[in-house]
Amino acid sequence: MTAHTWRNWSGTATAHPSRIARPRDEGEVVDLVRAAVAAGSTIRAVGAGHSFTPAAATEGTLVHLDALDRLEHVGPPAADGSRLVTVGAGIRLHALCRVLADHGLALENMGDIDRQSLAGAISTGTHGTGARLGGLATQVHGMRVVTADARVHDVGPDSPDGGADLFELARLSLGTAGILTAITLRCVPAFTLTAAEAPLPLPHVLESLVDLAVADHFEFYWFPGTDVALTKTNTRDGAAPPLPPLRRFLHDEALANGVFEVTNRIATAVPGLTPHLNRLAARALGARTYTAASHEVFTSPRRVRFAEMEYALPAEALVDALGEVDTWLRRSRENVPFPIEVRFAAADRVWLSTAYGRPTAYVAVHQYHRLPYARYFRAVEAIMRGYDGRPHWGKLHRRRAADLAPAYPRFADAAAARGRVDPSGVFANSYVDQVLGAHTEPTPAR
Repeated sequence: MTAHTWRNWSGTATAHPSRIARPRDEGEVVDLVRAAVAAGSTIRAVGAGHSFTPAAATEGTLVHLDALDRLEHVGPPAADGSRLVTVGAGIRLHALCRVLADHGLALENMGDIDRQSLAGAISTGTHGTGARLGGLATQVHGMRVVTADARVHDVGPDSPDGGADLFELARLSLGTAGILTAITLRCVPAFTLTAAEAPLPLPHVLESLVDLAVADHFEFYWFPGTDVALTKTNTRDGAAPPLPPLRRFLHDEALANGVFEVTNRIATAVPGLTPHLNRLAARALGARTYTAASHEVFTSPRRVRFAEMEYALPAEALVDALGEVDTWLRRSRENVPFPIEVRFAAADRVWLSTAYGRPTAYVAVHQYHRLPYARYFRAVEAIMRGYDGRPHWGKLHRRRAADLAPAYPRFADAAAARGRVDPSGVFANSYVDQVLGAHTEPTPAR
């Protein structure tokens, strides 16, 4: 064990790197990679630690990219008003949103947490919701990456001499292509969202998904043991009044975080109360409608710690899969005071995207960090696998490369590209070898 200890946000992963480095610029990243290769060691980049897996863990050098956070370039507007924006890969999403807003721009879609680094969010497949929109990696149009040859490669989808393959791998590869130092995003003109949040009967939501999910951004939360879903429908450029600051604080901080922490502690101490607490929570937040800047609506503070597993399903399998989860929860009487979250995404062509090639519904299950999660997650995972589910790369699961390969039509291409750019595994760790295949394993056949 070394003198250094790293833990992720949820407490589900710990590592003891031999060195922790905080490079001040791209040149220092190159030097760190060169030193790791010369020493026969490993090197991994880490962001905010919001992945629930040990994706960033290493016994070698752990690299924080926080200093690589500057705006580098804003390109001219395209016909649709979008612009290509290049920023340092270590910038946190909340800081990126402020920088973009200063230039009249925004991300097309976001997840519901903005604490992650841009590089970390892209590399693990972070996504938001919107049946016509892809995840964050689909917004990436170029990047600079330091590979195992200790060189900086500036790559995009049309790069020659293997650069396009490096680009496809690097924009969602769990950091196995190298260390990202800068990322070019397609950003859209700044826009507002009108958020309409309301509890609705779960059977009505499931019966009406075809109509509900066509909204710009639709998701819902379902508390186990109840028949109520808290729905969130976000529509672009609506005209509702803004939410008063006091009401937003009461909803997002006092209820969604403060009171929710208390109810989870009660459920931990007195499991028999959980069904009653879930029914209360399903109705406590109530309905509200307001308009705000897109990034203020997409994201919410998350201060109650939890473990999470998320599966991407073919959208048409969602209702049947949720029915099986409900049946298991009722039969097992598992103590689950956290809601199940359901979101949607368009099919995309990112090699290792969980939405590759198919319209997707995401089912995320959570468990309070003081409660056991293994049995619950195993049961849900078994159900999701029965519907050809793909696990989120940055969230807990028990899958291996051998059974993940058939789920991804471009898995073999990603493995081949990884072998070319990092033949000795300088950017590997046990988790990426588990899910993407160790360098000693044969490349899965297409």
